Amino acid sequence: MAIELKQQLRISQQLVMTPQLQQAIKLLQLNQLELVNLVQQELQENPVLEETEVEEETQAEREDATHEGSDPQDESSESDGRIDEQLDGADHEPDGAAAEEVGPTDAEKIADVEWEQYLESHPMTGLETGGVAGEDDRPSLEATYARRPSLGEHLEWQLQVTDLDGAALEIASWIIGNIDDRGFLRSSIEEIAGQAQAQEYEVLRVLREIQKLDPIGVAARDLRECLLIQIDTLEVGNDLVRTLVDEHIDLLQKRDFRGLTRLTGATLQEVADAARVIGKLEPRPGRGFGGDDPVYITPDIYVYKVGDDFHVLLNEDGLPKLKINSIYRDVLSKDRGAGSANPVRSAELGERETKNYVHDKVRSAMWLIKSIHQRQRTIYKVMQSIIQYQRDFFEHGVAHLKPLNLRDVADDIEMHESTVSRVTTNKYVHTPQGIFELKYFFNSSISRFDGEALASESVKDKIRKIIENEDSGRPMSDQRIAEMLKAANIDIARRTVTKYREAMNILSSTKRRQIC
Repeated sequence: MAIELKQQLRISQQLVMTPQLQQAIKLLQLNQLELVNLVQQELQENPVLEETEVEEETQAEREDATHEGSDPQDESSESDGRIDEQLDGADHEPDGAAAEEVGPTDAEKIADVEWEQYLESHPMTGLETGGVAGEDDRPSLEATYARRPSLGEHLEWQLQVTDLDGAALEIASWIIGNIDDRGFLRSSIEEIAGQAQAQEYEVLRVLREIQKLDPIGVAARDLRECLLIQIDTLEVGNDLVRTLVDEHIDLLQKRDFRGLTRLTGATLQEVADAARVIGKLEPRPGRGFGGDDPVYITPDIYVYKVGDDFHVLLNEDGLPKLKINSIYRDVLSKDRGAGSANPVRSAELGERETKNYVHDKVRSAMWLIKSIHQRQRTIYKVMQSIIQYQRDFFEHGVAHLKPLNLRDVADDIEMHESTVSRVTTNKYVHTPQGIFELKYFFNSSISRFDGEALASESVKDKIRKIIENEDSGRPMSDQRIAEMLKAANIDIARRTVTKYREAMNILSSTKRRQIC
């Protein structure tokens, strides 16, 4: 079969996303801190953008003062239209058409300030208390740490005060390097001996020294050894405690107290007392070291209750108010015909390239400002719709949370579901009930035998309260919890109770059993 080239005409449709549209979608997904970082980056890269001073009254504020009660979206459209007209007609404006009043220079402003009187009246303006801070008001040394030390760093620091020689310290470094975040040794003695090129008895001797360091139980090879090290270090005098850990740790984890009484010959109360002592030991010695630092959430939205109404306030702390630098208007307002009269062709081309560059930067700046405003309006609308559907939650708490999906909010604000999904991703709201992620308000429904459906988070809260109020000596099984919920007019299966309980990291009934 011969290979030949042919031309074909096809008609097809495809979705093409412009860079501006991609930027607008990206802005919707950013939280408040990420948006601030992006704006700061744009301020550095785009010379047309500049930050408006806080004290300066913006054009929007002046329009709000003169046109109070008008639609902000219409005003934004009119403002964008005026800027577009200025850009499109910049080539036809005469030079100096928009002369601005020259204000005092920075040097004159600084010279007018009487610095001595200012310092006397405001000696320490950086302190929120307004007074002089004493030694007791300073943060503690622990509060100034940039990060918590890791378990390995903590052990290496303690090795400096031991009597180990150079060869033993080399082996100790290999041992510490094989300790995981929980504090357990994950390699065998043979493997470490091969890595450190040492004898196994030498590795075992150094391991015993490391197991004496803080935290107690570190470098153990399993849970049994970890607990035994702590029992020996704390000098626990109860022999039954050591017996349970050394010989019957599997039954102890299952909390089979009656089986333990048969094997040990002790009474049920003695086994319960010994298990209570073991429960105070640390099964993961490395828990307090390293790991991820606490995550501090900055809410993107604040919801306040004033009277009987809930008011939405967007968090714009640290977000610069952007505007287009007026200096670049002179570049756009130059007459294009002036360049044609210039006999130097290269100068004309350079001026045209400069003009096109500034024109593109102004367009980009305009789109960024418009996208940020659109993002803020969209978040505001979504939060208002959530309050409308979940008003009982904001009034009374999680027990009154209702089922809600993205389509409900999308239909309410007349936007697409994907837009609502992007708005609710990785954003948090501060409410009278606490701080929640926006996706928290969207729940699947659990049907009732009589009445409207209930949100899944409300059912989880009911399960949590049932377990908190149960008898610790006779904890309720998942089947028993499902029966109680059915008695409370909630149609739920046992496997659903199990799924919700595991999602809340709550142990099963057999592992929750305690003997007082």
